[in-house]
Amino acid sequence: MERAARRRLLSLLFFIFLGASIFALFLQSFVGIPSTYRVSVGEQVRFKNILPRQISSRITAYVSQDGEGMLRWREAGFKKALFCPFLDESPIAALPGQVHLEFRLFGKVPLKRVTVEVVPPVRVVPGGHSIGVLLHTQGVAVVGYAGITDSFGRKACPAREAGIAPGDLILEIEDTPVRSDAQVSFLIDRLARKKEVLRFRVKHQGVFREYRVRPIFCQETRRYRIGLYVRDGAAGVGTLTFFDPKTKRYGALGHVITDSETNQWLDLSDGKIVRATVQGIQQGQRGRIGEKVGLFLGSDATTGNIDKNTKYGIFGKLTENLKNPLFPEPVPVALGHQVREGPARLLTVLNGEKIESFAVEIQSVFPQPRPDGKAFILKITDLELLGRTGGIVQGMSGSPLIQNGRLIGAVTHVFINDPTRGYGVLIESMLEEAGLLHFKTRQVTPGLLFWSLVNSTVKNIVSGGIAREKILQRVNPIKIPGLASFCHDSKKDLVFGRRILTCRFCKSKERVTRRRKR
Repeated sequence: MERAARRRLLSLLFFIFLGASIFALFLQSFVGIPSTYRVSVGEQVRFKNILPRQISSRITAYVSQDGEGMLRWREAGFKKALFCPFLDESPIAALPGQVHLEFRLFGKVPLKRVTVEVVPPVRVVPGGHSIGVLLHTQGVAVVGYAGITDSFGRKACPAREAGIAPGDLILEIEDTPVRSDAQVSFLIDRLARKKEVLRFRVKHQGVFREYRVRPIFCQETRRYRIGLYVRDGAAGVGTLTFFDPKTKRYGALGHVITDSETNQWLDLSDGKIVRATVQGIQQGQRGRIGEKVGLFLGSDATTGNIDKNTKYGIFGKLTENLKNPLFPEPVPVALGHQVREGPARLLTVLNGEKIESFAVEIQSVFPQPRPDGKAFILKITDLELLGRTGGIVQGMSGSPLIQNGRLIGAVTHVFINDPTRGYGVLIESMLEEAGLLHFKTRQVTPGLLFWSLVNSTVKNIVSGGIAREKILQRVNPIKIPGLASFCHDSKKDLVFGRRILTCRFCKSKERVTRRRKR
């Protein structure tokens, strides 16, 4: 009896283990399938399968009625309302638009719903150019408190008592718009000599508010103050990721620009990018991030404006024509599902304005991009690049990555404890923010269907889908955070300190944080 009971227990445990394993496979397989799946016209819609054939053969995908014409099979352009996504021939995306697929087990049990977005093929010119980034916030940003000593020797901070906090944006003082820290200082002192309480219009966490502040006469500075440190802008050197020669739209950096002290996103009222040259490299090492030392080639020589500051980078429109000697013509872009682990090339500037190419390896691709935009991990493998920079350094943010002839994304972050490794963002996300990745529903035509089928067939014949191109590559980060150091004029080369820029050549110092007492 005991032996039979033990046998039943072992059998039960075995089936529990088997069921748990099958469930884990199901979970892993369908977690790996994104809820939104983008493909280009002419490409096959393929889903990764790790399930046994006995199970995957029982899974069917139902095509929504409004999207049946967008997916086609090679059998004389035959369209289906349902298919086996893991065993049948993969359908071809024939038309731009949106189609919904519902995965079911045994045709009854719903497993997952996937939205397939079919977009027209996109081609852009890879960047790699070193750019100077000039930002101006709407108003001035509050970065901290500064105590004031009154006539009785007591410390006070009127702005904090009124409710103004670090990260807020001061937009107006007594209905007068403010644009610089110097203007804020002047207005407070002048207006406080005429009235005791001043009205401040402030943007606090996206909400516009009005505060009433009573300035105090400071015995040290001999003027009226409210007890704030403010800053009116930021600047640094970064890398251009791509540009579209037709629309002049561009993307750069690959990550948001935040205030270095408050960590708040900077709202842009007007900003611009200018040409920059790299004058030197401070090598990175474990525990200390290196950086590019850049020089603006004249702040009046504007290359483009900035109209968006997002978690995927900065975006705007070029005001002059740019060229990449390594890629004189636009190249195709890779959508998220086309990025693979393996070798790639990185484009960046390490000396002057020369764009170079370096070898890197994509070590891991996340099934879904993280909320902060990070989508994969890369490692610098080029010995020359490691010898010159020590790995990824500030100023490389936005350096484009090329894999199998396609632009796949850009470098965004570096591991502090291992500067040879870092994170990257998908070019798909950047293009969407730039307004270059979109779909339009179009009426099916025999010509479009024919060429989409031919295009897909040719891709299967070519090894690896697309013939590889020889590419060059380098890396470039920024210090806000992410922007590399820059020089205010063409005669100096300055390196960021906590509050002072120190020239590496003439050893002169220049205050740049503009943390003036207010």
